[in-house]
Amino acid sequence: MSEIEVVQNPFDTAPAATRGGADGAGARAVQARESAEVMALAMMAKRFPRDVIRATDRIRNSFTRQTLAEKAQYQYSRGGSDVVGPSIRAAEAMAQSWGNVSSGWREIGRYVGPDGVGVSEVEAFCVDHETNNREVIQFFVRHWRDTKHGGYRLKDERDIYELCANQAARRKRACILAQIPGDVTEMAMEQASATLRAKADTSPEGIKRLLDTFAGEFGVTKEQIERRIQRRIESIQPAQVVGLKRVYVSLRDEMSTVADWFEPVEVPPAANDAQGEGAGAGAAAPAASATDKAKAALRARARPPAASAPAPAADGQDAAAATPAPTPAPAPARPMAPPPQARHGFDADAFAEQMQRAADKGDADTLDALGEQLHDVLDEDLRATLSDMHERLRAGLDQPQRQQQPAASVPQPRRRAVP
Repeated sequence: MSEIEVVQNPFDTAPAATRGGADGAGARAVQARESAEVMALAMMAKRFPRDVIRATDRIRNSFTRQTLAEKAQYQYSRGGSDVVGPSIRAAEAMAQSWGNVSSGWREIGRYVGPDGVGVSEVEAFCVDHETNNREVIQFFVRHWRDTKHGGYRLKDERDIYELCANQAARRKRACILAQIPGDVTEMAMEQASATLRAKADTSPEGIKRLLDTFAGEFGVTKEQIERRIQRRIESIQPAQVVGLKRVYVSLRDEMSTVADWFEPVEVPPAANDAQGEGAGAGAAAPAASATDKAKAALRARARPPAASAPAPAADGQDAAAATPAPTPAPAPARPMAPPPQARHGFDADAFAEQMQRAADKGDADTLDALGEQLHDVLDEDLRATLSDMHERLRAGLDQPQRQQQPAASVPQPRRRAVP
């Protein structure tokens, strides 16, 4: 009787002899530890299941706190209408109160692209251990920072981590919101709005803090805010305070820009004349930002003082005696450049424009003052790029001076007359 041939298992693609020998001991230990952690979380979730009513009450009570309600919603404009949604902090608070949920992000790979720029493969996830539902988003982060004049490659590990964390936070929020029911999220946002309406600070101190926050972090003036709310700031309503706080969260999370919310404010003619822009006497100009104000102050300090007219010569005196001896003009005060490190980072484009403008005017003092500020720039690549630009511009100012310097005249020997 012939032997029966055994068909190979279609799920067993690796030979039995080589199975288990491909991985090292370290990889097997990591896999065993991760497997044990997942099994422990799943067992705890099954043993202590989620009480939906109590979890929903915890979420609602969390958004009765004013500090969390102020950061709970973002708002931005799209297609002529305002889009409102839960912020990253609101999603994290709901995940903590919902229970039996794990969320986060991790870098699962890093390699160098064909252009020599590093790329990180990042994964954001959220797992509900009670239902064994897992939401994962994988994406790639290029180690590159764009600027108005191009961009530069990131080398510092801190910069790379912050770039990955910034982009992973939005994917993490999407994963969390996919695990929590939509009606629970809507209830939380309604509670946050009700908390803000009830506890909106419309006192003079609260209004002053609101104005200082917008002016200090985003350069938004009081006139721009009054244009948006269509009334004077002293008569602002609690609902409008809630709307401005949503706008602040949107600007802080880089979901929108200042131009999306606030209109430019007309600058009076005196301000135009002081800045020396050459505009008409009654021409309207956009609101000056913090960088524009620093540029205007730098140009005003770098402007040479006006020379005083000489006094007329007295009658009967010699013309040579009446003409005063030329005195050297006093050196202009050394301009102080704005500090390169601001609250939201160093604006390299504005700093480069200042150096270029000073070089075009031939103002060596201003260019030297800007060069001294480069020592405070934290980013090494950015500091090297701006330093090279400063040296090139400074060399361009020194070269014409050497070419225009007249050659020293050689004294001729005196000859004695022969009697």
